[in-house]
Amino acid sequence: MANARKIQLSPQTDTGIWSTGVTAESAKAASEVLQENLEKNHAFFNDLGFHNHIVHHILTIYALGASPAEINAAYRRDKSYQRPVRPADETVVQSLQDKAAFKDACGKEENYPNFLKFFQSEIQLKGVEAVLNEYLFSGDENAESMLARLFGGLLHPIIHLGFAIEFNQPAIIAEALAQTAVHDDWTGPRYLFPAEEAAGGIGKRGEKTLLQLLEEARADEKLASSAHWDDGNKLRDGVLKRAPEEMLKYASQFTVSEDQMQEKLAEMANTCAYFISAAQRPSKAVKFDFFYLHCINASIFYSKIVTLPFLTTRTKLRLLECKGRLDLLVYVSRGAPALHLDEITSYPVRSDWDTIIAQSIGHPGDDGHLSKLVRAVRNAENVSQSYTGREEELGLKITGDSWLKIGNMVKGNGAMWVRSTGFDEAWADFGERARL
Repeated sequence: MANARKIQLSPQTDTGIWSTGVTAESAKAASEVLQENLEKNHAFFNDLGFHNHIVHHILTIYALGASPAEINAAYRRDKSYQRPVRPADETVVQSLQDKAAFKDACGKEENYPNFLKFFQSEIQLKGVEAVLNEYLFSGDENAESMLARLFGGLLHPIIHLGFAIEFNQPAIIAEALAQTAVHDDWTGPRYLFPAEEAAGGIGKRGEKTLLQLLEEARADEKLASSAHWDDGNKLRDGVLKRAPEEMLKYASQFTVSEDQMQEKLAEMANTCAYFISAAQRPSKAVKFDFFYLHCINASIFYSKIVTLPFLTTRTKLRLLECKGRLDLLVYVSRGAPALHLDEITSYPVRSDWDTIIAQSIGHPGDDGHLSKLVRAVRNAENVSQSYTGREEELGLKITGDSWLKIGNMVKGNGAMWVRSTGFDEAWADFGERARL
């Protein structure tokens, strides 16, 4: 049975929000490699803070129906460049019970093993639900700091937590909380919390769709040009440095009331699918933006989050509002590119979903981003279909066979992703699109 130190997937109960072809054998193989990753590998594979994606990759292809051989092959590729985790410092671990010491330890990468052991012990003692509510959602100073960090690192902490929640794995929840604790927290005081205040609090009825706000942000010349190609961090050092008031103006208008929760979830997932797919250069090869794909990849977990009985409605609404606001910021940060819907609607369908899924599972160059994208698109299609007939009202641009067309657009040839699609420099090394 899964616990705070043991990963164990059940093919009956731990198959994820969107899955196909899960078997007992694949559950066993995935559990074994994830346990080894938990015990041996660090959350970051280098000193620059690049994330270990093994949990994301393995759980995704497991849910997509990967065989044990495919799971083991993916793990061998991914583990080859990981950094070993250091042993925990027991003195530091014990000190984390003190709120002041906990606060001081946050944001320091060297404390990852200490936080991991601490959260394993806390979960073992108190249970997952109590620990999440205490350390992320209680509203005290440390929880607010942790919530800010959860949306740092280009959404990696919430993606990791999302996988843990989706697949019912307490040990991965401990990993996610430890990873969250050592990220920066600037997304809170610089962006999420001021947007929340400007909105008048949490859970106000949303009068504009996420698509409307995205289009208004793009039409705002100062905001759309606020990120520069040479900015080290285009969100923090670009958008929030040169156009903070403008960004907050649009972000604060993405609000979600209790009766809007499900439709705003669909809105968020659909809009993410739209801007990652439509942000193309028509003269260049079709490529998806590496930064944008984190927005769609993080969307899938909200289908589970909004159903959790131990989270208050306020917490669910807050998490959804934070996600939509981060999506807007990420979109603007890559140069607020023009979005070409016809790039999707005119794309030829040459492969069915089974073929696309099989290719994403076995792609030799993927570290999980490709397979995560495929599964998240399938989930976004599912949640959007609940609103057939209301697409224009809710700003749902992706409809009908456009979902399968997006699946066909995802290519793993050559350089897999474009990085910062709104800038000319990002496309410099990509060839011209082949014309028939």
